Amino acid sequence: MTKVVLATRNAHKVEELRDILADVSAELGLEIVGLDGFPDAPEVVEDGVTFEQNAILKAASAAHVTGLPALADDSGLAVDVLGGAPGIFSARWSGGGGDSANLDLLLAQLAEVRDEHRAAAFVCAAALVLPDGRSAAELGRFPGTIARRPRGGNGFGYDPIFVPSDQAAGDERTLAEYEADEKNQVSHRALAFRALVPHLKEHLRP
Repeated sequence: MTKVVLATRNAHKVEELRDILADVSAELGLEIVGLDGFPDAPEVVEDGVTFEQNAILKAASAAHVTGLPALADDSGLAVDVLGGAPGIFSARWSGGGGDSANLDLLLAQLAEVRDEHRAAAFVCAAALVLPDGRSAAELGRFPGTIARRPRGGNGFGYDPIFVPSDQAAGDERTLAEYEADEKNQVSHRALAFRALVPHLKEHLRP
């Protein structure tokens, strides 16, 4: 088995990625691990100006510290009428107030925006960086619209106000009303990492 490290200490994210990449992991003999076993891995300053740059920064740091091929992702919400904001600043849109404050601020900013102008997308960049410095990144974009009030308790971040565009007619659920397995099939994170699969096959095939 070839170990590949995901640049996170979040065990849930590691399990989610194992599910997303189950087929290619079986094909290539990959074992995806998190940073828990690498206490010296530093917190990375995400000072890139795009999702791709920040994902590569995190993966490069993990590859350098562990000596293993490394994966990372960076994601956020892009609202059309706000010119793509909050974008890379999604997690700290309210200045550090947390998920609830971020969500409340965004809803307040969009309060007077008509329904037809509330288009948005969750965006995720997935990156692979090898210990020798070679890298690749792919983008996943999950379109939808912004609801006027939060609904659902299964998600986090902006999930309770994000209504995916590709639902069946009459289905107006927010992403926070999706079951976890259902979300993992369609999310921007799944789209980004599946787009990264050709790079995994190119660089990690035994």
